[in-house]
Amino acid sequence: MTLDDQPSHPAARNYVLMLHRDAMPNAGRVLGRLESLASGRRYFFGSVDELLACLSKDTAPAPPPTQELP
Repeated sequence: MTLDDQPSHPAARNYVLMLHRDAMPNAGRVLGRLESLASGRRYFFGSVDELLACLSKDTAPAPPPTQELP
């Protein structure tokens, strides 16, 4: 057995999705909270589009650090 250096489901992309008690996915009403298990960051969403935006924001590469001139 060989361990893959790049797993298909990396731990850095594990999330907990919590739907609000008033959410009704069958009726298209999706609202709740998304929490990254790796970073602990929490995102609140009120629609599927907002949920996808939260995922996009969390998985976007970090911008390169800026260097300050002396």
